[in-house]
Amino acid sequence: MGEKHRSGFEELAQESKLYPQESLLKIKKQQNILYIGIPKENSFQENRLAITPDGVNLLVNNGHEVRIETGAGKESRFTDKEFSDAGAKIVYSTDEVFKADIILKVEPPTIDEIQRMNPGKVLISALQLGNQTPEYLKAINNKKLTAMAYEFIEDKVGGMPAVRAMSEIAGSTVMLIAAEYLSNINNGKGILLGGITGVPPAKVLILGAGTVAEYAARTSLGLGVDIQIFDNNIYKLRRLKHTLGQQVFTSTFNNVLLSDAIKQADVLIGAMRIEKGKMQIIISEEMVSTMKSGSVIIDVSIDQGGCIETSEITSHDNPIFTKYGIIHYCVPNIASRVPRTATTAFNNIFVPMLLQTSDEGGVDGMIFNNKWFMKGIYAYNGYVTNEHIANKFRVPYKDLNLLIAAQF
Repeated sequence: MGEKHRSGFEELAQESKLYPQESLLKIKKQQNILYIGIPKENSFQENRLAITPDGVNLLVNNGHEVRIETGAGKESRFTDKEFSDAGAKIVYSTDEVFKADIILKVEPPTIDEIQRMNPGKVLISALQLGNQTPEYLKAINNKKLTAMAYEFIEDKVGGMPAVRAMSEIAGSTVMLIAAEYLSNINNGKGILLGGITGVPPAKVLILGAGTVAEYAARTSLGLGVDIQIFDNNIYKLRRLKHTLGQQVFTSTFNNVLLSDAIKQADVLIGAMRIEKGKMQIIISEEMVSTMKSGSVIIDVSIDQGGCIETSEITSHDNPIFTKYGIIHYCVPNIASRVPRTATTAFNNIFVPMLLQTSDEGGVDGMIFNNKWFMKGIYAYNGYVTNEHIANKFRVPYKDLNLLIAAQF
């Protein structure tokens, strides 16, 4: 049989496999000038701010405009003059602040504050998912805002910088709170956390092996406190021991060991993280009733529901209550006790991020070029873009990758 006639298309198709294949190119745009608004925090006992005068100065020196509502820095001990000297414009109208292109807050804005924003602008704040409603998301979407929750933001290595910073503060502060309420002045047991020569130190029991536990343990060890750490995640316990660099008592939630430790503890710290949308109660009311009178419970997990059955939310004005003779401290916003430190920590996260956003040509460019930044976005151009949030509140979900690709 003779050879079939070849048209040449087959050879051309084979040859084309060797050609370079096209792909989306991440293009760095020209610097985009940012117009940033910093409103006063009006939420109950929120003393932190998202930026310091030094951060304002850095942004202004890079050509950006920053407007701050008068008195915004009062609780964190930054004056209007300090912000003005740094280059910020101090404004006396809340409406004027909310007309900025980017609103930077610590607490989530109220629905009324969302209504003050111009459509299509950017909101950077906490979301506090457990406190939100479908109406809140509807208000965000009606304004077609690009909304970012800083507790969802990841860095380039998968860490959560804002959450970790506040957890470090809470962990370091919690031992100071324990010392305060063990004092006789606050009707505590009248004992010193670290003890002295010939007098044994206090016994501290920590539930959880995350960042709060790590910094509470660091502070405890520095004071010479006798600590025990419980968690059900062996990897976290092992990592914590390695990080501390010392041999400390660690255990999974063994009921016999935990019950015995509870009876001996002078301080109980609840530092568990919510898992699968639900906080687990680790310490029952019956176990609390077996603790020594005058002991102190500090439930850092209270903002997520608490991990100790007797915990009830308290405030900075009335931080404690007593049950079974045990002092309970259950303030959900511990970092607000040291707002200047917390504000500086936020500043160190947000200012570099804003400068990079400018270099990327704006928030859209930042999202397109940085997958880690994208993790913080939960709403974009009228749609919820976080699948977990959409499922929780039963609202429509859109893939952010598809929405942002359509812009380029």
